[in-house]
Amino acid sequence: MKQVVAALIVKDDEILICQRTEHQPHPLKWEFPGGKIEANEEPTAALLRELEEELGIKAELGAEVATIQHHYPNGNSVELHFYLVKKFEGDIKNLVFENVRWATRTELPTFDFLEADIALVQQIASGKLLK
Repeated sequence: MKQVVAALIVKDDEILICQRTEHQPHPLKWEFPGGKIEANEEPTAALLRELEEELGIKAELGAEVATIQHHYPNGNSVELHFYLVKKFEGDIKNLVFENVRWATRTELPTFDFLEADIALVQQIASGKLLK
């Protein structure tokens, strides 16, 4: 099972979401920034590295707020670890995505998210997570 970390970057009532490029697996789907945990890498170190590589920021990680296991129809499985980020240094730059934008919680379900993120998106939109 692939181990993945992702950030829920919150500013006021908005959350940062990112759109995959057309050349990535699951093209043009929306997701939260982050990525794979490399061999012998701590999850928090992986997320800090990914946020710097993808967005050019140095994040201050908060608590792990959710863990989700998802099995895709093609046989791939992922375990996603989501961390809250309320503070970061630097301006957010789109270094690898098709699109990066801020969305309100209630807007989140209108985006075409990765299957693995949909349950979490619903929890955030309904106010059950990140109140």
